[in-house]
Amino acid sequence: MEVHVYTNPGWFSCRTLEEFLTSNGVQYEHHDLATDQPARDYLENKGVKAVPVTVIDDDEVIIGYYPRKLIPALNLTIEPDLSGKTNWLSEKYNAIIQATNRATLQLSSEQLQQMVAWRPETLRDTIMHILSFPELAWRSHEHGSMSTDDMKACKDRLQHIVAPASIAEYGDQVRHDVTEFLSSGKDESFDRVVPAHYGGEVTVVELLNIILSHSTHHLKQVYWFMETELGVKPENPASPKDFEGIITPEKLI
Repeated sequence: MEVHVYTNPGWFSCRTLEEFLTSNGVQYEHHDLATDQPARDYLENKGVKAVPVTVIDDDEVIIGYYPRKLIPALNLTIEPDLSGKTNWLSEKYNAIIQATNRATLQLSSEQLQQMVAWRPETLRDTIMHILSFPELAWRSHEHGSMSTDDMKACKDRLQHIVAPASIAEYGDQVRHDVTEFLSSGKDESFDRVVPAHYGGEVTVVELLNIILSHSTHHLKQVYWFMETELGVKPENPASPKDFEGIITPEKLI
């Protein structure tokens, strides 16, 4: 079996995919799309516009980090750990979003406008990213997707939220909505399959699990930036118990 993996540097989903493959002993050839023009041309010829991408024997193409598809395609003898228990997800979202709000309220509007180290955006943008992706994920059960168009529309809608208190107020609304949805017992909504922004298809609960890891990774980056770049020690940060069971890449930046 010949496996090729195509990623963009620094992307959460790309790092997570590579760590998943490595931890399960999968041998693969890596292609960095930031520097590998032939790799970009190859994906373009296949009509692939999203990353990460796993190509098996130049035939099967799996877009995104989706263990449910990767495990059988790679003949792995493991069970996908999707943490599909809605109570667990609700508890974790409650903890991570509250921790994000506490960190936000420690910062001034000026500090929130500082550029971060991991991508060309401000600290405010990263925090809104942490909070808005869970909203997009849970709402996908209503409108059937979490696409790049959905993400752009959400970003435009939230542009006016810039003050720390306003960001935290938005975060608290997201926390309420996500945890209420996860406590609703609506199995039909949980199991709805939607196209996600990574380019693959997952159930709404699987998507919420992926986005929980995504938001948690960025929260850890925010903590690092607060201490290292702003000299602000997070007060009452998320605890090891809060982080327990949430899969994030080992590499922070």
